[in-house]
Amino acid sequence: MNRMKLHGMAEAFRESLAGTTPQSMTADTFLSMLLAREWDYRAQAAIARLTKNAAFRYKAYIEQIDYATNRGLDRNQMERLATLDFVHKAQNLFITGSSGTGKSYLACALGHEACKRGFRTLYANAPKLLGALKVAKVKGTLETELKKIERCQLLILDDLFIVPLDAKERPILLDIIEDRHERKSIIITSQYPSSNWYDMVGDPTIADAILDRIIHTAHTIELYGESMRKLRSKKNGKF
Repeated sequence: MNRMKLHGMAEAFRESLAGTTPQSMTADTFLSMLLAREWDYRAQAAIARLTKNAAFRYKAYIEQIDYATNRGLDRNQMERLATLDFVHKAQNLFITGSSGTGKSYLACALGHEACKRGFRTLYANAPKLLGALKVAKVKGTLETELKKIERCQLLILDDLFIVPLDAKERPILLDIIEDRHERKSIIITSQYPSSNWYDMVGDPTIADAILDRIIHTAHTIELYGESMRKLRSKKNGKF
């Protein structure tokens, strides 16, 4: 079975040989059990693969989110977002707030949930990604890299607009946004509210084009309060 890559089925069969499977099980029931174990094995392997490829900053999970700290986080809104209906509808999510309020953690938690649901997801620190794509443009590989990003059903751009965009970054970001417009979702985290993003883009024409494509289909979480990093040890690592 292992040579046929039926690893889940092989594991279940070994357990049956070890006597952990009821002897009274009929052949049909036994086969059904083997197939179910193989299905579960492949599903878990797919989740693990999607999670690894997503390259999340944090091992963050919806169940571990801290709602006790007063920072403007609404449990009902998070639970609605965790259904990933916004991803099914190719809508966007903005998570804004000062440094340390848990923006990246929330984005990664939703990203992990997306992987569990089978969505191809990619996490990227926005300044680093744009820097790498500028290098790719010089090397002539920009289109290849943009295609890799486009294939993801959920893109997380962390710390976008932490510094204003430069002249080379603006058209690259516009390309990323255009490729996803009304087709695939983006989660953007930023220290600045979306009302400030126009100025952070720098060029009025490109700013209009970018914001027009992401603002109208976006959900928003606005965080405030003390840095969660300072409180982390008191909250059992929850964000």
